[in-house]
Amino acid sequence: MDFDPIASPTTPLADHREPRFVHEGDLAVAAERLAGWTDRHGGRSPNIVVILMDDVGWGDFGCYGGGAAVGAPTPHIDALAARGLKLTSAYSEPSCTPSRATLLTGRLPMRHGLQRPPMYGERGGLQGEVTLAEVLSARGYVTQAVGKWHLGENVESQPQHVGFDDFYGFLSVSDMYTEWRDPYFFPEIVYNRARTEWVENQPFNTCFVKAVRGGELENVQEVTIPVLSELDQLWCEYSEAFIDRMATGDKPWFLYHNTRGAHFDNYPHERFLGVSPAKHPYKDTIVELDEIVGRIVARLEATGQLDDTIIMVTSDNGPEMETWPDAAYTPFRCAKGSTWEGGVRVPFVVAWPGLIDGGQSNDGLFDFTDILPTCLGLAGLDDAVPDDRFIDGIDQSSFLLAPGARSNRKYHYYWLGQSFSALRCGEYKFMLNAVGDDPISQADVQGTGGFSGVLQKFPYGKLFNLYLDPKETHSYMIRKLAYQDALVGQVGRHLRTFAPPYQAKLIVGINV
Repeated sequence: MDFDPIASPTTPLADHREPRFVHEGDLAVAAERLAGWTDRHGGRSPNIVVILMDDVGWGDFGCYGGGAAVGAPTPHIDALAARGLKLTSAYSEPSCTPSRATLLTGRLPMRHGLQRPPMYGERGGLQGEVTLAEVLSARGYVTQAVGKWHLGENVESQPQHVGFDDFYGFLSVSDMYTEWRDPYFFPEIVYNRARTEWVENQPFNTCFVKAVRGGELENVQEVTIPVLSELDQLWCEYSEAFIDRMATGDKPWFLYHNTRGAHFDNYPHERFLGVSPAKHPYKDTIVELDEIVGRIVARLEATGQLDDTIIMVTSDNGPEMETWPDAAYTPFRCAKGSTWEGGVRVPFVVAWPGLIDGGQSNDGLFDFTDILPTCLGLAGLDDAVPDDRFIDGIDQSSFLLAPGARSNRKYHYYWLGQSFSALRCGEYKFMLNAVGDDPISQADVQGTGGFSGVLQKFPYGKLFNLYLDPKETHSYMIRKLAYQDALVGQVGRHLRTFAPPYQAKLIVGINV
């Protein structure tokens, strides 16, 4: 039987692993390419750079149809995509903290326990988890985290205690440092000394910080609005310096670079004010972020490390439309905080010159849970995937390395807080629960939704064909019952993976 993403069966790996497709031809090509690279480099593993942007939409980059067409050219990201692979069905979680924890652990939020962002000093929850940084560090990698963290301010959740040798950034999220300082958004706090002191005395660190493995945080500078506008430049310089240092060493390294932009509210560096054709802070920030990607790639090239480095550029979720127009662009329905496509389908560019053929675009499914096992697979460390817990990620090395390859993932699972929301298989998406648009703006991608939408439950489910209906407005459920087992049946099979000893965990979350 010819391969089909719905009809073809998957292969079980273990009780604690998501089953996968096995494409023998793709695996053979990938293995040959990796073996050749490893032989040429004396058995050394490749470097890994993950650049994670904040609230940048699927359609913001030029290579995804945005760029100059939406008022913010992205020539550096477009050039990187031309040298590598552009994924068009890559999925994050609905908001930043769940996505970041999923990226680092290879596990869904219902397993790692961070189902929404912790705010203003709330406890995080990476303690007890095994991160990509920890696994790589144990296999000889130097590990560096830069920029936004937002996985908890409690000591156990800080990056220097979960696998990183060094951290330079802030622990929370952009608006938490600035919203109460800006009289446009919070005049009742800015012009009220009692309330200003009340915010200042809440249990969160108002500074960006530095830390080394096992050490205590060192405050670098308080994040005022002027300081915030400098952060992405400062963080880029720090990552550039790290790349320079690594060029003289013999160890492979992992750089996890998280930008401040383009999370609201955007205060771009003065050098970028008004530079975008749109002349808007969000669009100016996109231009700034594009330059940062260009600088990191250029520094890799200048130090002779570009061909030794896997580069991934993506975003932690879809646009925050409640702050429109200070928000990203997506052609899909709804926004951040939802499990409609606009909330979770994100840009994802991956490049590795010489190993990944350039100029490719692929619509196979790729999930943030896949990043951990895929990075380990590309590094020749597939045996290092944790085996004492359920890992939702699938090694997608062959999908990235073999020209025109097929994804190894059959299903993407959408979770909305602690409620199972939807499942995608092939072009079909079966949906049971959703954060919905209000009736007035139901068909408007810029309408309310995301965090501020109403909860919708669909007793019999809705079924959308994402190729014919990317805005998810026409349910085919009653006419497509032949897919009952592949979709409805798989929901039950997935939920049964949360039985002991792999039961769900809640650290910070919300019932929906």
